Amino acid sequence: MSGSKRQRELARAKYERQQARRSASHERRRTRQRIVAIAVVAVLVLGAIAYVVLGMTSDDTPVAAPDPAASADATPSDPTTPDATDEPIAEPAVLSCGPVLPVRPNDITFDAPGDVTPADTLTLTTTCGDIVIALDPEAPETVRSETFLAEQGFYDATSCHRLTTDGIFVLQCGDPAGDGTGGPGYSVPDENLPAEGEANYPAGTVAMANAGPGTSGSQFFIVYEDTTLPSGYTIWGTVTSGLDMVQEVASVGVVDGGSDGAPRQPMVIETATVARS
Repeated sequence: MSGSKRQRELARAKYERQQARRSASHERRRTRQRIVAIAVVAVLVLGAIAYVVLGMTSDDTPVAAPDPAASADATPSDPTTPDATDEPIAEPAVLSCGPVLPVRPNDITFDAPGDVTPADTLTLTTTCGDIVIALDPEAPETVRSETFLAEQGFYDATSCHRLTTDGIFVLQCGDPAGDGTGGPGYSVPDENLPAEGEANYPAGTVAMANAGPGTSGSQFFIVYEDTTLPSGYTIWGTVTSGLDMVQEVASVGVVDGGSDGAPRQPMVIETATVARS
């Protein structure tokens, strides 16, 4: 064998060894790349599964925003407009309030108030405590009607169905229907109306709700913070005890988070009793 041929064979053998090494090295790189890719996919899959599981079991549920459609300028003057909501009644939120009691059917009406001697005080025993009202002799017809209704048990087992918390600060009660439509079957004339002006219905005032002049019936409102209203609502009493409890109920707010509607803390009048000097 000539020297040149031997060199060519050696060169070819070297080349084949180099190619074999390159091929083996390339195969190892491909194997490593496959392993890395598989590991990355596995991590992504496990991460996605963990995200879904944690999302399903998380307690950080966003709180619903308050309903912006709630009226901010409603007054206690329209008992013909339903103002109860369809929201379920909340459990007591004020520590001083007891369990929510069932309300009576709206099935008591009269042709006119009976001939009774007006009382001096009216006490509302409620599920949240007693409210004592000194009756105003400057509103004799209204006081006589309130005395009559209390003695007939008209207010017993009725709810305070409406709370306003923006501009007008009142808790409205005295409606056996519980939605702003109930009444005793008769009307009482307006009397003892305050002058127009700032805070003409101060905190502690008890006045009749109505749907216009001469339409007062049984619905009334308790002013828990100085309030300015048109001078059209008969003032017939002043809270002498229990206003702080009304303010506490008001502080819990309205059931849907608005400013006018059913109070989130329910309050039911258990009994209404009168006393004379």
